[in-house]
Amino acid sequence: MKQSEQPPLWAMSLLKWLCRPHLMEEIQGDLLETYQNDLSRNGKKAADRQYVINVITFVRLRFGFKRAGVSLLVVNSLQNNSKSQFMDMFRNYFKISLRNLWRNRTTSIVSVFGLAVGIASGLIIFLLVSYLFSFNSDYANADRTYMIVTDIMQENIQHTDVTPRPLGEVLRQEYPFVETAVRLNNLFGSVVGVPDGKGGMVKKFEESRNICFTEPQFFEVFDTKWAYGDMKTALVNPNTVVLSREYAKKYFGTENVLGKTLRFENKLDLAVTGVTENPPSNTQLRYDILISYASIPAFYGDPGMMNAWREPATMCWVTLKKGTGRTELANSLRGIGKKYYSVREAKQYSFQVIPLTEMYHHPYYGAAPRPILYALIAVGLFLVIASCVNFINLSTAQAIKRSREVGVRKTMGSTRRQLIGQFMLETAVMCIVAFVIAIGLAQLNLPLLNRALWMLRANISVLDIFSSRGLVWFGAFIAGVILLAGLYPSVILARFNPVTALKGKLTTQKLGNLSVRKGLVVFQFFITQVFIIGVLVMSVQVRYMKNSDLGFQKENRISVMLPYADTGKQEIFKQQLMRLKQVEQVTICDLPPASQNKNFSEFTYDRRSEPEKFVTNIREGDRNYLSVFGLTLLAGENFTEANGYAGNDSVSSGYEVMVNEKMVRQLGIGSLNEVLGRQLTILGKKKTIVGVVKNFALGSMRDDIQPVTILNNTGGNYRSIIKITPGNVSGTVKEIDKIWNELYPDGIFKAQFVDQLVAEFYTTENILLGLIQAFSVIAVLIGCLGLYGLVTFIAESRNKEIGVRKILGASAKQVLWIFGREFGMLIVLGFTFAAPAGWFLMNGWLQGYAQRITLDWWIFASTGGLVITITLLTISFQSLKAAAMNPVTSLKNE
Repeated sequence: MKQSEQPPLWAMSLLKWLCRPHLMEEIQGDLLETYQNDLSRNGKKAADRQYVINVITFVRLRFGFKRAGVSLLVVNSLQNNSKSQFMDMFRNYFKISLRNLWRNRTTSIVSVFGLAVGIASGLIIFLLVSYLFSFNSDYANADRTYMIVTDIMQENIQHTDVTPRPLGEVLRQEYPFVETAVRLNNLFGSVVGVPDGKGGMVKKFEESRNICFTEPQFFEVFDTKWAYGDMKTALVNPNTVVLSREYAKKYFGTENVLGKTLRFENKLDLAVTGVTENPPSNTQLRYDILISYASIPAFYGDPGMMNAWREPATMCWVTLKKGTGRTELANSLRGIGKKYYSVREAKQYSFQVIPLTEMYHHPYYGAAPRPILYALIAVGLFLVIASCVNFINLSTAQAIKRSREVGVRKTMGSTRRQLIGQFMLETAVMCIVAFVIAIGLAQLNLPLLNRALWMLRANISVLDIFSSRGLVWFGAFIAGVILLAGLYPSVILARFNPVTALKGKLTTQKLGNLSVRKGLVVFQFFITQVFIIGVLVMSVQVRYMKNSDLGFQKENRISVMLPYADTGKQEIFKQQLMRLKQVEQVTICDLPPASQNKNFSEFTYDRRSEPEKFVTNIREGDRNYLSVFGLTLLAGENFTEANGYAGNDSVSSGYEVMVNEKMVRQLGIGSLNEVLGRQLTILGKKKTIVGVVKNFALGSMRDDIQPVTILNNTGGNYRSIIKITPGNVSGTVKEIDKIWNELYPDGIFKAQFVDQLVAEFYTTENILLGLIQAFSVIAVLIGCLGLYGLVTFIAESRNKEIGVRKILGASAKQVLWIFGREFGMLIVLGFTFAAPAGWFLMNGWLQGYAQRITLDWWIFASTGGLVITITLLTISFQSLKAAAMNPVTSLKNE
């Protein structure tokens, strides 16, 4: 061969260095033959390039697959054969797996069901947490959008989610780093109707939570998909409204409703100027009715309110330009405070910045704080791990039955790796079946969860796991469960000694470490007992909150909203109600004593020169307010009809106030009578204290008792509270409805029971309690399956010992004591870890409540007793079966 027809010398040298000497001639001949063919067809350069590629391929084979010394043609042939052999082996393993699962179908069903229940629980929790974490994060500018809130810096900081009305406009106009800002006012219990053109309404609806006043910038900050209209001009003018598709159909039966008219609170006629797509469920800004912000002055009849800095009243969001940070915005807000407030006011009002993506998880303004979500994730992981532990116990309990199979396979040449592969394949098959069942169980139970989250309009589905983000964690979830559930049993089975296995002389020690299985069962006892402690503590605390004395009476009280504050009609309404024999008393007020609405004000006591360092909560009502709610008057007297405090006839009844004893104590006054007749400057007016009432709760048991001032004012109130006699409640409500509709034909009658309004304080606790109860039942179920697995294992592994004991005279009770002692120690050990862990977790949870139960000893004693009872019921069948076994059966092979 000519030099010019040879491959590159360095490539030939590399081949010679890598190849085994006895195969060099064959491989080099194959490569040179291929080189000559390439040379004649493609030329020198192409042939050299291909020869180098072939040598590099050889290097890859040498160091990648350890097939050095084999020609390319042989390698290709071997690889094809290897693939064929691998598929044959895989099919063989799969058939054997199915046969073994069918042969041990009872245990397989128990294992798969336990695993499926645990996975389904974890899946539901992970879907819930993923949904809650996604709140407010899908907006295009979410990473640079912030909510501004106002903290009122008093003795106790008052956290509000609103700002002064001018703030949004100032940020837009005066700060270049602000891309845009939007203001928004929520509305509750508003009546929206479709006019009939004759002064009446074709239909009317009460809307809450999904209706607001806002600006055109809303659609820029919270990128909204638009169906009809121009989003830039839709809310520019007063008396305009934008609807979602759903609400356009609700009001008008069609979607394109531009130019149609809605009547709002029987005051404003609103022209529909736009229709948007329905808002997503994973946002706090789910508004279906958006009224132009410019309509506020006409609606409230107060044009000056738009420039009021001293009354935080509107929500505000800001989108910053790219490259601007949160710190720059926070610093600018401090500058705004100094510019528009006096020195004292600048210290009193503090603006805070909250990222949009953190709003829903904020401890003061969010419904799903991160600690709760992390706790739910931990619960889900515990349930999945517990189900895997149960699977491991059941798998190792069945290992003795497969010992001879393993011995035969090892004798025939199976390697440990092949055996592990086979057993892992069996596990994978069972896990995949469990996952399919789990997905079905999760989908069956998700409607219950969605109904519990009705206020969020949640629509959680297992289809959410097939999103791009969901597939990643779900794939990792499947792989993790397969490894966690299958690796240990596979390793135990694969390491059997073939001689010992074929003789059937495997001992407990040779069948995997019993202490490992005991540790796994202790872990299950730990999880189960922590769950039970949690259920007991939460149940007792929720019952305590519901049954505690709030300082006022809430049963048989009906709250009825009035469309407008017409004192003449209110008086007629009260008089007609008092003619009903079921009605005992009626009061016109702003709020019941306990309410989720916050209404507070700073004030000045008597002749003090400066306002107090704390604010007072405000309630407004007439002289019936105390008697309707059963509030206790400790000093002074009730409101008068026309005159003020006795001895001061010049004081109008509208200037009378009562305070609670907490306010007196916080003012530093020792005697309740000392405040009577003293002045209180509040809401810009001087009033006279005429009475002191006993403390009562303003909200849930999470809050301490706070200072309260009750104003004698009915002129601006829209609520009536009706005290009725027990019995025939539905009939009474119908009669009240009839009277109400005669007086307010343009409104919508809505009656709510005060005790139900109070119960709404604990919606979150009820949801958490329901979840923890359900997951506790699941944890107990999984734990029972784990116990079944361990008692089966002990009975299988110690059957010869039991046989010997029975031959030597042991009674059935003594045999049962073997099992009782075994599990008694495990229960005690699990309780040793669960009791302090449960105390730590639940004590931390209780710290969130100002009024709470104490963690008494009976909670932990009940947990231990319940676990012992469950354990005895679970292990009794297998224990009795082992105790009643004929010893000849277990010793016949000896």
